[in-house]
Amino acid sequence: MKRTIAVAAVLSFLVTACAESPVIPDAPSSDRPSFAASSSSDTEGSMQGKFLIRASGSGFPSDFTAQVEALGGSVTFAHNGAGIAAVSGLTDAAAAQLAKVRGIAGVDDDNFTTVSLPTSFETAAIDGALASASDPTTAFRYARQWNMRQVNAPAAWAAGRLGKSTTRVGILDTGLDYTSPDLIGRVDLANSVSFDPLDDFFVNSYFPGANPIADIHFHGTHVGSTVVSNGLGTAGIMSGATLVGIKVCNVFGSCETGQILQGILYAADLGLPVANMSLGGGFQRKQASARGGVGPSFIATINSVFNYANRKGLVMVVSAGNGSIDMDHDGNRYNAYCSAPNVVCVSATGPTAQVSVNGPWTEPDAPSYYTNFGTSSVSVAAPGGNNATAVWASCSHFSLQIPICQTGNYILGISGTSMAAPHVTGTAALISEDVGANPSAIRARLQQSADDLGKPGADPYYGKGRINVGRAVGQ
Repeated sequence: MKRTIAVAAVLSFLVTACAESPVIPDAPSSDRPSFAASSSSDTEGSMQGKFLIRASGSGFPSDFTAQVEALGGSVTFAHNGAGIAAVSGLTDAAAAQLAKVRGIAGVDDDNFTTVSLPTSFETAAIDGALASASDPTTAFRYARQWNMRQVNAPAAWAAGRLGKSTTRVGILDTGLDYTSPDLIGRVDLANSVSFDPLDDFFVNSYFPGANPIADIHFHGTHVGSTVVSNGLGTAGIMSGATLVGIKVCNVFGSCETGQILQGILYAADLGLPVANMSLGGGFQRKQASARGGVGPSFIATINSVFNYANRKGLVMVVSAGNGSIDMDHDGNRYNAYCSAPNVVCVSATGPTAQVSVNGPWTEPDAPSYYTNFGTSSVSVAAPGGNNATAVWASCSHFSLQIPICQTGNYILGISGTSMAAPHVTGTAALISEDVGANPSAIRARLQQSADDLGKPGADPYYGKGRINVGRAVGQ
């Protein structure tokens, strides 16, 4: 069965985290459900009536919820620690009234990004049993994982640095396939959460009884299993750590800014040391300097959340984006989320050619043709794939975007800065086992242990270098 659902189009804030647009099959590959997504030009936008609110001073007025409800809206969340809230159901006139309330510093239109999908991808089946949980090199498809070799992950594994079960890592994305052979037992379902009601509806409709964190897209599962994997299909940076799924994007790859900010605050308050966010986008700063666009205090709202996360001890690892943008010379652009404070911004590298899917590979540290770059923005680089080369990781059994993944155990080969960031996230989590929840120390060791590529010191394509997992943990 195929279902087609109209989705609103948003023009102002578009993600560039995973490469281009999907080729969705016209028909499912099995009798399990599938659908294709289309856009409707006569839709005004799914964010209509939704706003982000920034408090002045210490938190919101005690009657904030009552005032929003009196104006016809409802409060999605209000976080006094960061002074940020999201509301829905307000007209523009009501939002303008709310902006005049004592204790409110800013009211901005909410917006959303979209997880971009590859125009093409490769799938490969996996089979067999896990040979050794302590040796990720025994993974069934490890031969094609040039990326793990390039970041010197085997040196960390040989030293027993596989990640502890008590080390928890947040994945802010489309969810996780907690039933995948590479992720089963590695996802903390008790603390995983979905902040996307639309995706909750689809999960319940297509997979009744599944946990709301179920990844009916595929992006989050690929990202998550690059950070942590049991090592049956492919190796992850770690095999022993635990993932916390924080769903902020839905099956269409749409990620509301309010949901993203709520997810970051959740991860920070949960006490996670590191979280991955392979999504983003950009807009001109002038759009956030006057009414219209994304609103006069949109940047201040985003920055408040990232600053709060840093104070709570959370390192946010974000992808640089796939627009080939020179972030040092891009006018007055705000690159979400590399322009946010205290983040680790990751560019992508990868081989320019390969003889076969199992190598050998040419120039494995070449900058990826699509990666955004800039000395002022990029912290470090990591493998993301390049030209015909890809990063391989798990596909979700729940995926409605790639129906073949519902029929068995598959891995996906795709490219993007989305794929680069989780290599850094896994490495940062290993460092946190040595230094604790200490963002400045984690960021410093990531950069100090990296292989200095390009020009000496900071480089627009590599930042302080391409990460080296083994060196980061003293090997």
